[in-house]
Amino acid sequence: MSKTNATGVFEQSWRWYGPHDPVSLEMIKQSGASGIVTALHHIPVGEIWTVDEIKKRIALLEDSNQKLHFPLHWNVVESLPVHEHIKQGREDKVLYIENYKKSLKNLAECGVKTVCYNFMPVLDWLRTNVRYKLSDGSVALCYNLIDLIIFDLFILERDKAEKDYPSDKVDAAKQRYKEISKEELDSIKSSLLMALPGDQHSFTLDKLKQGLSDYSNISRHRLRENLISFLKEVVPYAESLGVNMAIHPDDPPWSVLGLPRVVSSMEDLQYLFNSVPSKSNGLTFCSGSLGASKSNNLVDIIEAFYPRIHFVHLRSVQHFTDSIFFEAKHLEGDADMFSLVKTFHDYQQKSKRLPLPMRPDHGHELFDDQNKPFYPGYSAIGRLKGLAELRGLEMGIVKMANL
Repeated sequence: MSKTNATGVFEQSWRWYGPHDPVSLEMIKQSGASGIVTALHHIPVGEIWTVDEIKKRIALLEDSNQKLHFPLHWNVVESLPVHEHIKQGREDKVLYIENYKKSLKNLAECGVKTVCYNFMPVLDWLRTNVRYKLSDGSVALCYNLIDLIIFDLFILERDKAEKDYPSDKVDAAKQRYKEISKEELDSIKSSLLMALPGDQHSFTLDKLKQGLSDYSNISRHRLRENLISFLKEVVPYAESLGVNMAIHPDDPPWSVLGLPRVVSSMEDLQYLFNSVPSKSNGLTFCSGSLGASKSNNLVDIIEAFYPRIHFVHLRSVQHFTDSIFFEAKHLEGDADMFSLVKTFHDYQQKSKRLPLPMRPDHGHELFDDQNKPFYPGYSAIGRLKGLAELRGLEMGIVKMANL
């Protein structure tokens, strides 16, 4: 294990998309982070991550570590994606599960033992506006259910889509559609068909329609059982390797475009951990994803599952209504960030656990970053600001506890 500057509640970490990321390792070295959260996005989903490919990524970090007091090291995989055929429970899932286990073995052999993944069908996180302009001129990510319904009904034209939404929301979407500009429609479409992190190709409407069709007969119950089946195969093996699996919650934490989602609430997590009790079956605590639902009490979730939390994403959302939110500054919005960090601190003190890897999730686009090519949510300055704020909050809580 590499030497780190993890002396507080968290090991400060930074998501890096690899050698093609506009945010270079040279820039990350100046952030104060020592943990690098990365993945081998160039390897197609379902194929094995070989030792050679893993070592190539580690070598890039080691080459950047000259004269650094706290060397950068790969502390978390985000993510090792789960093949859609596993989520769908197809017959060939056995092959993809075996490949997944081989990738885990190779990662463990190379010393990378925390793996973040998700079980969201077809789509990862999604927003209806990835260029939402705030009053101060910065740019944030925004989710608006009315705009999602417009996309679903009038752009995607999904069959029987109206049945998946409250009638008043459908009426509001139909009224807005009458008045919406072409530029706004194009923005909604491009935001929802945006490529996933590390992917070079956006979704197309045809590709999305096919993905939705593949799940047409898969209920929420069946998807949940497919997840449990996957974990019963993978977690015992991961545990034998000393690897912690850390599932990322659904984002947003409810059904989208008719797709079921099964990692959205305290109840979902309790079912997941009761079904596969191993501590290697763990959670990526994402305050933004879970916090998008007002029914989720974030402090309660930390208290209920702290021993299973292996990785932390900290960000906050600000709700306009139950169905419209934007991503706020890290210390503002609806998440009580002081209470979250203090809860982590208090449980760490009781358990004497090593600091958890934490990264600031999604930053605003600020200053001249607005004129640079970044994946939405992952510009440099906004995340640097978030990390600085979170480090200051953490230091204050630690020092306050030691008075």
